[in-house]
Amino acid sequence: MDGGGHYNPRTVEEVFRDFKGRRAAMIKALTTDVEEFYRQCDPDKENLCLYGYPTEQWEVNLPAEEVPPELPEPALGINFARDGMQEKDWLTLVAVHSDAWLIAVAFYFGARFGFDRADRKRLFTMINDLPTIFEVVTGTAKKQSKEKSSVSNHTNSKSKSSSKGRGSESVKQTKQAKEEDEGAEEDEEEHGETLCGACGELYAADEFWICCDICERWFHGKCVKITPARAEHIKQYKCPTCSNKRARS
Repeated sequence: MDGGGHYNPRTVEEVFRDFKGRRAAMIKALTTDVEEFYRQCDPDKENLCLYGYPTEQWEVNLPAEEVPPELPEPALGINFARDGMQEKDWLTLVAVHSDAWLIAVAFYFGARFGFDRADRKRLFTMINDLPTIFEVVTGTAKKQSKEKSSVSNHTNSKSKSSSKGRGSESVKQTKQAKEEDEGAEEDEEEHGETLCGACGELYAADEFWICCDICERWFHGKCVKITPARAEHIKQYKCPTCSNKRARS
């Protein structure tokens, strides 16, 4: 069942790369590809699972038939509750179980290849430095809501390009304003804690970012396929999740 069934990471670094690939896939399913993920989780089908692969590809499928399976299995039957609860709550629950599965797979590899106490601790530390899928999906990581609101209000007072993008020029403008009010160091710390709503990675000054005018979450331009040039012509940007919700309603 596993897309990387013949790939067995043997070092802490290899297991962590495997973890990041699977994590990115599942975040993609629950954010940028949420409409397709929702469609595939038909409650009328049999017990379905959400799989994330090291190649950053996701799949909704039946569990492995062999017992015991080659790898730990994700939560079974995620599709049954789809229409019985609020979509946001359902996605949050899938995210929680996805986090648990990722940890199970990572430490399965650790046990299989004899990681000692120091290796297990190092692996967990590397994993724990990333926000969980739950935090990415709900936007709760590191006071995200408050932070994004203040950044959004500040950038909206600038030109259209600075309110839509977070490239080097918009960062420069934000930094200058903050130096006058609060100091440059505090500004850098605030930006440094901002997470992409699609991939969950931290803000980087040399990357183009765009803010959703509906949920006020920030995204890498590359994650939502928006370029700086295209952003100039967008009056109100809606991220894939907000666009999909409106389409279904």
